[in-house]
Amino acid sequence: MAEVRTLPVPEGLEGERVDAALARLFGFSRTRAAQLAGEGHARVDGSVVCKSDRVRAGSLLEVTLPPVAPPPGLEVVAEPVPGMSIVHDDDDIVVVDKPVGVAAHPSVGWSGPSVVGGLAAAGYRISTSGASERQGIVSRLDVGTSGLMVVCKSEYAYTMLKRAFRNREVDKTYHALVQGLPDPVVGTIDAPIGRHPGAEFKFAVMKSGKPSITHFQLLEAFRAASLLEVHLETGRTHQIRVHMSALRHPCVGDPLYGGDPVLAGRLGLERQWLHAVGLGFVHPGTNEYVNFESAYPPDLQSALDILADG
Repeated sequence: MAEVRTLPVPEGLEGERVDAALARLFGFSRTRAAQLAGEGHARVDGSVVCKSDRVRAGSLLEVTLPPVAPPPGLEVVAEPVPGMSIVHDDDDIVVVDKPVGVAAHPSVGWSGPSVVGGLAAAGYRISTSGASERQGIVSRLDVGTSGLMVVCKSEYAYTMLKRAFRNREVDKTYHALVQGLPDPVVGTIDAPIGRHPGAEFKFAVMKSGKPSITHFQLLEAFRAASLLEVHLETGRTHQIRVHMSALRHPCVGDPLYGGDPVLAGRLGLERQWLHAVGLGFVHPGTNEYVNFESAYPPDLQSALDILADG
């Protein structure tokens, strides 16, 4: 089924070309926007327009996205996800507390449960925006990371939150248990991240990578590890794990990026100690700031208790 998305043209886009307006409003690449307009999928106030036509403020810009079948093996399977709780639900968004061992959406090489599959099994209808296997997804958490995620139910919410994440207007707060004690205990890591040249599914700090900025501060120091609060400006894959590893303070329980398996075993950890504790943004429907919080799951709390006991 084709997806139709409509948004009013703001004052700031007065006189822009249709393809430029499509790219700015809906988050398409300029090439994709030009292709859609060139194929007759763009309308202004109900009339088909060409990519070089100009838009007027206050007009309704509409784009029709032809249906795209998911690649083989990436179909969304409606499957209940034990332990996944709904933190907030309204007409525009649903905020979930994702447990460990669950992917945000189907992907190559992953056959386990996903957030979108769990929502489908629970009867939620989410936005049709985005690739077919990750519709409604505006940000992701690693399979081995637990905590808060927002999924969009309306097309408007998807457009606005996708833009908010891209413009770094979303407050993302994580707690991470890392090995040793960082010095200084408050700092910023500004180092580009790219795909590791010698290892599939691994990333690294490298000059050719994408800009990546991580802020951290110490919350509590233990004998063998430190609990940090981390705020992200960017959202690169494995960003916290890569940046902390580059500081020589990898996340506890993260052998892929240098975590000590002996320490992880002593703490009973079978995954990296990393949890998305806070998520805040301007709600696309009410235009009011909303903030959500998540408590530590039992395995992470248990590891802290063991450290506190010495």
